Order: sequence, then C-alpha cells, then structure tokens
Amino acid sequence: MFGRRPDAKPVEPLAPMRRFMPYISPRRNDSVFYMMQQIEVEAALEYLEKKNANRPPERRITLFHLFLRSCAQGIALRPGVNRFVKGGRLWQRDGVWLTFSALREIRDGAPMITVKRRFEPEHENVEQMVDAIYDKLLAGRAGKRTTSDKEMGLMLRLPGPLIQLLMTLAGLADRFGLLPKSMIEADPLYCSLFLANLGSIDYPAGFHHLWEYGTCSMFGVMGRVEPGPEGRRRMSVAWTYDERIESGLYSYHTLEGIRERLENPELLDATLEEIAARATGVVR
Repeated sequence: MFGRRPDAKPVEPLAPMRRFMPYISPRRNDSVFYMMQQIEVEAALEYLEKKNANRPPERRITLFHLFLRSCAQGIALRPGVNRFVKGGRLWQRDGVWLTFSALREIRDGAPMITVKRRFEPEHENVEQMVDAIYDKLLAGRAGKRTTSDKEMGLMLRLPGPLIQLLMTLAGLADRFGLLPKSMIEADPLYCSLFLANLGSIDYPAGFHHLWEYGTCSMFGVMGRVEPGPEGRRRMSVAWTYDERIESGLYSYHTLEGIRERLENPELLDATLEEIAARATGVVR
C-alpha cells in the first residue's frame, strides 16, 4: 500500500525525465506510439509443417502460437517492456502475462473468449505452451466461466450509476496498490501484452487503442499472411505501445527480436540462455 503493489515493484532508480513523464502524460492514450512491422513467415510455415506432422489435428500448432512464443521470449529477455504506469509511478511487473482473444466459433455474433496466461519460456517448450493454451481454450469454448466473467456478471445486475461508482472506487484502490493479487491475476486487462489475431478471419493488421483501466502497456495485432514483393509470404503486425515505460531504442530492439525469432524459428525452441549466448550485440 502507498508504494507497494501485489503484482509489481517500483522501478528505481529512474532518470528525472522518465520519472516526470507520467505527470506530463497521465493517460496511456496520451502516450501511445504506433508501429507497423513486416515479418517474413516462409521459415515459420515450414517449421509448422514439421512440428504438426505428429500432432493431432485438433491440437495443431499455428502461426499465432509461434507469435505468442516469440513475444513471451522477448518480454522475458527484455524486462524493460514488462512495465506499466500507475499512480504516477513506473512499475516492474512480476511475471510475463499475455492476454489474447478468440471466437468460440467463426460466425457473426459468436461470443468472444478472452484468455490470460502466465508464460514461462524458460520452463516450457513450444509444445507444452501450445497444449496449455488449448486446455484453456477448450474450457472457454465449453462455456466455463472465468473469475472475471463471474465478477462482471454480478456487477451487471446493479444499476448503471452504482457500477460506475464501483469502477471509480476500484480505480482508486488500484492507484494506491490496494487491489488483491487474486483479482489482478484474474483480470485480462492486467497483463504485459494483449494480442489479437485478425489473420484468423483473413483481415490485415490494424492498430488498437490501449485501455486506461488495468495495466496493459502494449497491444499487438497480427494480420493475415500475404505474398511479399518477391513472392515470399509475410505478415504484418500493428503495435500500440506506451512510450512511458522504456526508451524507443530499447523497444525497437525488443520488437526486432520478436521478428527475428519468427524468421528463424529454431530460436523458438532455444532457452533464454541460448538466445542470449548467440547474440552478437544487444540481447533481444
């Protein structure tokens, strides 16, 4: 409380300018940076063919799974992007938490499932990660309600003005570090990175806003696979990023590392130590 949080620790020491940035731009959407990234996926698609040869059809590894893996590795290798601003302070998050959404079925009006998971690339390989994701998705598609779903369902029974009052009180509690850890871990908007796959519905990547609620400082949208200028397949990723958490150069190296691992997918099977050992310059 008042300088402590159950999900993070304050970042110290900080340069005066970075300490002052939350007061210059107190809202996330006053501080966003947008970047479109092109990633060649020929090697990744070949990697998928080999990986899926011995997997059941209902548990195939997809390009989005590889994207999740590379993002988790990137955040673990470069923890400076795993931060958020709350209460005028910069915080270092505990753990790599990724959230993504999926439709229960591909049709208009189909309900959305939101999955939040702690990723531990130093303790799990690609196959273990994918199987854990399928387990969560199967529970959601079977209609199992998450803790967050239950909380929202309960609140929606209340009158609108009372809901607004409770949200205001929750925001104040969050500002002062008073929200319980169990509530934070169940909420999908308290995450390192939120990801969406528009490629699954054959759409190009597009930029998404950041929420003022929660602690999500980055949003990535993966687009469909398309032929590049020389015929080699590629995809676009649209990034929205809170510039208050780290410098532009640090963030650039992080996103470039995500691209490099997808273009050289053998790195997705490497440990974090192996990736760091192979780096000839900045570890990313």
